[in-house]
Amino acid sequence: MASKKQIILPGVVLLGGIASAIAFSSMKTPPAEKPKKVIHPLVEVTPINVAPIEMSVNSYGIVKPKYSTQLVAQVSGQIIELSEQFVKGGFVKKGEVLARIDPNDYEAALIDAEATLAQASSALEIEQAQAHVAKTEWERIKSNANSTIPSELYLRKPQLAEKLARFKAAQASVKRAKRNLERTYVKAPYDAIIENRALSLGSVVNLGSSVGVLNAISVAEIRLPVADNELQHLNQNGLNADVTLTAKVAGQDVSWQGKIVRSEGVIDNRSRMTYLVAQVERPYDNAQAPLRFGAYLNAQIKGKLLTNAVEIPHHLVRDGQVAILNQDRTLSFKKLNVVREYDGLIVANQGLETGQQLITSSLEFPTEGMQLSLDDSQVASPSTALALKEE
Repeated sequence: MASKKQIILPGVVLLGGIASAIAFSSMKTPPAEKPKKVIHPLVEVTPINVAPIEMSVNSYGIVKPKYSTQLVAQVSGQIIELSEQFVKGGFVKKGEVLARIDPNDYEAALIDAEATLAQASSALEIEQAQAHVAKTEWERIKSNANSTIPSELYLRKPQLAEKLARFKAAQASVKRAKRNLERTYVKAPYDAIIENRALSLGSVVNLGSSVGVLNAISVAEIRLPVADNELQHLNQNGLNADVTLTAKVAGQDVSWQGKIVRSEGVIDNRSRMTYLVAQVERPYDNAQAPLRFGAYLNAQIKGKLLTNAVEIPHHLVRDGQVAILNQDRTLSFKKLNVVREYDGLIVANQGLETGQQLITSSLEFPTEGMQLSLDDSQVASPSTALALKEE
């Protein structure tokens, strides 16, 4: 049986521990309360610069000659001469002889025609003299006879008309013979590059036989397809617009300047495109970088000038609006007047001003007037500081 001391002692120890805990608790200093800190979304911005923007329309095409001619033989015979330049890729001048057809038969025909002309001329002169004699004789005898009208036959008018007709026919024969003799020379109708040659030395050609194909090097043309909705960005639907044409020549980027000279005036049934035709003068004059026929080109057609416009990445525009960071670092939306969308960009000519800060960061739930924070490096950057000052 426990003694009284064994019962009281544990109770005294427990009460003492409780008292000590209460004393220590009252002596502890409570922690200082920290002020609540609100963290605003961190964004990146870029200053807006409203400036003149010249519109342009991109296209492509293949270089072709404005004039291409298939030469054919205008007389028949054997080829007895060929120019060294009359080869594929050769350059020839206007009037240069490319080939010669055997002229012997045509020279003989010319001699025969000239002989016939001489006979007809002589016969005409004799007949004219006889007609003059007949008229003189009639004038002499009509004073001694009654007033009568002499017959046409008496005055030799039908005979004279016949001799005159034969003379003119002989003249035409000489002209034809000279022309056929001249046609034995196959000449270039203009400065050209030879596309192909269809004959060789010794070949026999007939009237209408193909001789070769020539391409004029005075003007090159490029058909440029343009979508119908892109024409609105060109002055006069592109007519007389300047065009910059680019391609690679020997591995180097080379450009040429051309001009839109016409529209084909119809929409292609398959591509649904309108074709504008650009021309380049003297495409082969630059020996280092000629604009060769058959080359594939990229084209940039000069368009309208917008006096106050800005280009913005397409992904920053939602429902025709962009997010702007105000001076007090609040967000506001600006409605844009979108003029054009192309290549991941939007061109707008209303709704923004130079110096405004365009928010380029992605925000999950942007709302009008929400408070934002800006990276200190952007605040200190010259461009941002300049934009804020202008604002």
